Amino acid sequence: MLSTMQDGPLSLAILLEYGATFQSAATVSTWTGDGLRTMTFGELGQESARLANALRSLGVGKDDRVGTFMWNNNEHMAAYTAIPAMGSILHTLNIRLFPEQLIFIANHAEDKVVIVDGSLVPMFAKYLPSLKTVRHVIVANGDAASLEAPSGVEVHSYTDLLASQPDTFDWPDIDERSAAAMCYTSGTTGDPKGVAYSHRSMWLHSMQVCASNGMALSDADTTLAIVPMFHAMSWGLPHASLMAGASIIMPDRFLQPEPLLAIMAAEKPTFAAAVPTIWQGVLARLAVAPQDISHLRDVVVGGAAVPPSMMRTFDDEYNVRILHAWGMTETSPLGSVARPPAGTSGDEAFAYRITQGRFPASVQARLVGDDGSVLPNDGKALGELEVRGPWITGSYYSPDGAKIDPDKFDNGWLRTGDVGTISPNGYLTLVDRSKDVIKSGGEWISSVDLENAVMGHPAIAEAAVFGVPDEKWDERPLVAAVLREGAEADAEKLREFLADKVAKWQLPERWAFINEVPKTSVGKFDKKRLRAQYADGELNVINLS
Repeated sequence: MLSTMQDGPLSLAILLEYGATFQSAATVSTWTGDGLRTMTFGELGQESARLANALRSLGVGKDDRVGTFMWNNNEHMAAYTAIPAMGSILHTLNIRLFPEQLIFIANHAEDKVVIVDGSLVPMFAKYLPSLKTVRHVIVANGDAASLEAPSGVEVHSYTDLLASQPDTFDWPDIDERSAAAMCYTSGTTGDPKGVAYSHRSMWLHSMQVCASNGMALSDADTTLAIVPMFHAMSWGLPHASLMAGASIIMPDRFLQPEPLLAIMAAEKPTFAAAVPTIWQGVLARLAVAPQDISHLRDVVVGGAAVPPSMMRTFDDEYNVRILHAWGMTETSPLGSVARPPAGTSGDEAFAYRITQGRFPASVQARLVGDDGSVLPNDGKALGELEVRGPWITGSYYSPDGAKIDPDKFDNGWLRTGDVGTISPNGYLTLVDRSKDVIKSGGEWISSVDLENAVMGHPAIAEAAVFGVPDEKWDERPLVAAVLREGAEADAEKLREFLADKVAKWQLPERWAFINEVPKTSVGKFDKKRLRAQYADGELNVINLS
């Protein structure tokens, strides 16, 4: 039998109206370098209506893609809310991608309009002539006249375009399964791949971000959203903040440790989220300019594993709890959060925090072995992680129809490319990416475990480990290490430091000291570039064997 329940659509238009009406006193604020410019959620509702009316006047209709090329700021938040709510599709463009990747993505998505931050106009101007479907560019926080557009493209001032628009909009009824937003993977192998999130998936994902076993956002929180809005929908924070009534602070272009700490000093946010490299920089700055950051109840970190030594420093010296989270562009992105189980404390709780976290009810997960068999969740069996659920993509976007790549999908499960274990109580521990695991003499070495061990040395700021060919063992690890400013250490001393931390056969013989570990567009260690530098002889490798 069917239930007696009403079938209310999980539409982002309804979420916008809720936030603007019943959470209207909460705020979204942008850091200017010396203070905030702030609008309430009630004012955000009006700004969203003006933007929707403006886009409609430019001919933007149902399912049309509207790109954003912006920092985290108030105008980007208005785009996040207005574009899906009017039935169009928000497409966040990653400003850190290589030019050929960004051009491919904008053309593949067939963006009709792009909203560009004024500070990014010189960069965007180089791409615009190659964007085949863009007909309008809207410049926010800058001079629209500074952008010279090719024939057939009109340039508008965000402020002027919205000034004459009404602050109400007749938000349409939207099928909750229709696309609301698009993100593309960073394309470390092959062309970037598009993921189209539905209204339903984003609504359910927002509920998980707010949940106590997620990021636990509430109307008592002020969130510092450092993770870029062009990276996996800012981990769901903008829409979850609307749902929870949590105020949100946008750092705009001020992403260096000094301004981030200035924001913390001025506004005392209770929650923050960013990749590990951001917090490594914050920690280094705190070492020379201490300040109280204990107002942060939680810092969620994803994109890469945080060295346990760094987590303990935040615990012991700054009374700030760092929590791992795991996810991907394909998973909206929240897949798990490492909140320790009830009743644990001390070292027992810390052991849970250094995992990638426990899966929520909506994320089904399994481990698959090399032979295709499903492995037990015993905390020991090692396999590739596969997931499925209501906010996990089942295919990639293509103008010609959905693409189901067998290398990425396995009978309805997303193949993540991550290798790890799952405990009986549902905690994920990742050992490595499948492409980064080092196979030495028939045994596996985790590059992540080695990196964390090396970064536990007080002289090391960063370290990336990758496998290189070896005649005897097939592969051996090479450590590319960055010394802290003023610190000294040599390869032999570092190898001695590792002696009681990893198995003897895993101890690396090859070391290289570099100025900085190259990063991808989303702040992860770019081992592809390191491998290329090694192959080209650009790394000065010390071999202790």
